[in-house]
Amino acid sequence: MDANEYDLIVLGAGAVGENVADRAVQGGLTAVLVEHELVGGECSYWACMPSKALLRPAQALRAARQVDGAKEAVTGTLDVAAVLARRDSFTHNWNDDSQVQWARGAGIAVVRGHGRLTAHREVTVTAPDGSHQVLRARHAVTVATGSDPFIPDIEGLRDADPWTSRDATSAKVTPESLAVVGGGVVAAEMATAYASFGTEVTLISRGGLLAGLEPFAGEMVTEALREQGVRVLLDTRTVRVRRTGGSVTVETGDGGAVTAAEVLVATGRTPRTRDIGLDAVGLTPGDWLETDDTMRVEGFDWLYATGDVTRRALLTHQGKYQARAAGDVIAARAKGRPVSDGPWGTHVATADHEAVPQVTFTDPEVASVGHTLRSATDAGYRVRAVDYEIGYVAGASVYADGYKGTARMVVDEDRKVLLGVTFVGPDVSELLQAATIAVVGQVPIDRLWHAVPAYPTINEVWLRLLEAYGRP
Repeated sequence: MDANEYDLIVLGAGAVGENVADRAVQGGLTAVLVEHELVGGECSYWACMPSKALLRPAQALRAARQVDGAKEAVTGTLDVAAVLARRDSFTHNWNDDSQVQWARGAGIAVVRGHGRLTAHREVTVTAPDGSHQVLRARHAVTVATGSDPFIPDIEGLRDADPWTSRDATSAKVTPESLAVVGGGVVAAEMATAYASFGTEVTLISRGGLLAGLEPFAGEMVTEALREQGVRVLLDTRTVRVRRTGGSVTVETGDGGAVTAAEVLVATGRTPRTRDIGLDAVGLTPGDWLETDDTMRVEGFDWLYATGDVTRRALLTHQGKYQARAAGDVIAARAKGRPVSDGPWGTHVATADHEAVPQVTFTDPEVASVGHTLRSATDAGYRVRAVDYEIGYVAGASVYADGYKGTARMVVDEDRKVLLGVTFVGPDVSELLQAATIAVVGQVPIDRLWHAVPAYPTINEVWLRLLEAYGRP
């Protein structure tokens, strides 16, 4: 056997790529990960883990201050240096030795360098020293290279050396002031984090905040950011950016200007496919990769794509879900085993379409799964939305004095099942898995009445939502 031949080659050793390789190896195949940065990828070092580590200390502090008897004990302020040090512990100081050790212990080979497709089932890796190694796949190649921050074509922006999400989550010192351009999850979370550090934050969004979620979610987060001292400019275009000396000036479409020490651009993502050899196999460099639900790239029997590059759901947990399906189906096809590729089958990522869960770790948190009222209506469903104020639930009043939160469930009126659920409030992320199970399992409303929430917990909001809906 050629030492450079494997059953599966995975381009990209982030969380998604690791899962593809792991599932394929568990299925009896050999696999190699090709990575030019850190094994563990974006989530481990620049996204999910460090960002949540930055957000959690202030969240815990605010939670203590919302409970009489506890708030009197809180006499100090946030220790920013300690927060950054804790963040560094989560990233292992940007050292991936433990991740490499895990991969090799799982029977997965790791090759360092930049991998490019150079032929049918062939990848050429350029090592850091400039040498080249050719890898060949007996069965499949999977692209799991992720995405990069998108820098819009705004006059002067690139020349101003803006921060991206990577800079925001890995900063060693916090600036006195920060302008955030964008209105999505990254913009809202980083505005929340840096405001807690004492940074003067201005958020500039060309529309509303968190526009893809239920409207009340963006409204509540906007109100909370303003209460936390963030200046929030909605429906405001950024037209020009200038860096002068130690500051950056952001000019807006209404003639205003915001000056800050740094500017963070959080305006979306672009696929990391520009330099991976797509043209060698007839695809367009820089494009998103279209796949079927087994994650096989359209038009190929050997090329797969998982995670952000597919644009199906740019979330780590959803990418890992796709990866498990892909790794399993690659092994099944290679071994001649049955393939379960119908909706909700073993080898498909059906949930990507209408059952995606997501948490925005602002304060309050936003936890959602499936459709919003608008997206369900646009998809042609006959729906009804039911809202309830979470603060009215006994468990919420125990959890925090003056608890503020809102819940919404979107019901398919023809089938009497949930199409989507959204919660906004402190720690509502812990409510999300129950909602996800209800949506994925298409649990009938009349059966949900028998899922009795424990008292007094915030989960009692489920009973209140059902009561507001009424017996079918």
